[in-house]
Amino acid sequence: MEGLGWIGTLVVGGLAGWIAERVMRSRIGLLGNIMLGIAGAVVLNFLLIRFTGTTYGGLVGQLIVASIGACLLIFAFRLVTGRNPR
Repeated sequence: MEGLGWIGTLVVGGLAGWIAERVMRSRIGLLGNIMLGIAGAVVLNFLLIRFTGTTYGGLVGQLIVASIGACLLIFAFRLVTGRNPR
């Protein structure tokens, strides 16, 4: 999450994790939401830059990227373990 700063990264990560938690119907908690949102942003930003050469900028763009990335991480966790993250 380039250009957002530490506090912006935590806020966007928390919101993205919360959105992913609601969309994927899992129960993770506040700290888990923040970590999941930040990890989702890192993963999807890496993939977007790797395959398209660009990513979405700004607060809203990174919120979308982080939310989709967090949903993908929850989905991958469910594929590997066969259960919901708690």
